[in-house]
Amino acid sequence: MSTPENLKDLYTDELKDLWSANDQMLRCIKKLNTKAADKSLKDMLTGSQEGIAKHTGILKDLIASNGEKVSKEHCKGMEGLVAEATKHTGEEAPKKGPVRDAVIIAQYQRMSHYGIAGFGTAAAFAKGLGLADDYKALQAAVKEIYGNDDYVSKLAETTVNLQAKDR
Repeated sequence: MSTPENLKDLYTDELKDLWSANDQMLRCIKKLNTKAADKSLKDMLTGSQEGIAKHTGILKDLIASNGEKVSKEHCKGMEGLVAEATKHTGEEAPKKGPVRDAVIIAQYQRMSHYGIAGFGTAAAFAKGLGLADDYKALQAAVKEIYGNDDYVSKLAETTVNLQAKDR
C-alpha cells in the first residue's frame, strides 16, 4: 500500500483493508460456530458467514468499479481481534454451554464493531467523493451488520447471559 495522497486513495485503501478484515473474520466465525452450543447463536453465526461473503463481493465490485486492481491489503486490526477471539475461545475458554456462548458473543461483537467502523468510514469517504452508488451499497452493509449486532445483543441479554449467570 502506497501513501494515500487524496480521499480517493484513502477510500480504495479502506475497501482493500475491509476485504482482508472480512476474510479473517469469516474464517474465525466458522471456528466459533463449531464451539457454540445455543441453536440461535449457531444459526446467527451461519447467517453472518453468508452476510460477510456478500459484503466481500460488494467490496470487490467497488474496488473494480473505481479502476483499482482488485486486491486486498492485510488488515492488522482484524488480525488482532481474531487473535483475541481465538485466545478467549481456545484452550483457556469454558468448555461448553452458556458461558462459552457468552464469550463467543463478546468476541463476535468486537469483530462486528470493527466492521461497522470500517464500512461506515468507507461510506463516508464514498459520500465525500460523490460516489452515490458506492455510498448506498456501503450504507446497506452497515445496516446489515448493525442488525446482526442488535440480534446478538438481544440473544445475550435475554438468554445466553442469563443462563451463564446461573452456572
